[in-house]
Amino acid sequence: MLIYKIFRRPEWDALCAAGETAGAPVDLADGFIHFSTAAQVVETAAKHFSAESDLVLVAVAVARLGAELKWEVSRGGALFPHLYRPLRRADVVWDTALPLGVSGHIFPEALL
Repeated sequence: MLIYKIFRRPEWDALCAAGETAGAPVDLADGFIHFSTAAQVVETAAKHFSAESDLVLVAVAVARLGAELKWEVSRGGALFPHLYRPLRRADVVWDTALPLGVSGHIFPEALL
């Protein structure tokens, strides 16, 4: 199973340069790295990144994250994946640009 993280381009570039990240400012404030499932990621983009265009969508295999990945209740009572350790570049299965179109972000066809 894959889960997804949306990064701003400078955050992604920093992860690539350092080899790992503790996350974006919201992740640092909350003490874990926020992820979304395929069913949640479009809403996450609309809710938290609606006007941002230089984004990177990152896919991570749940099996690579171990026991530090917790599924916790969040908005609307849904379970969201939260990672309680740094995300390593080696955890990432693939990444792609997440451009902003006229009616929202343009996600890879495989996700929709």
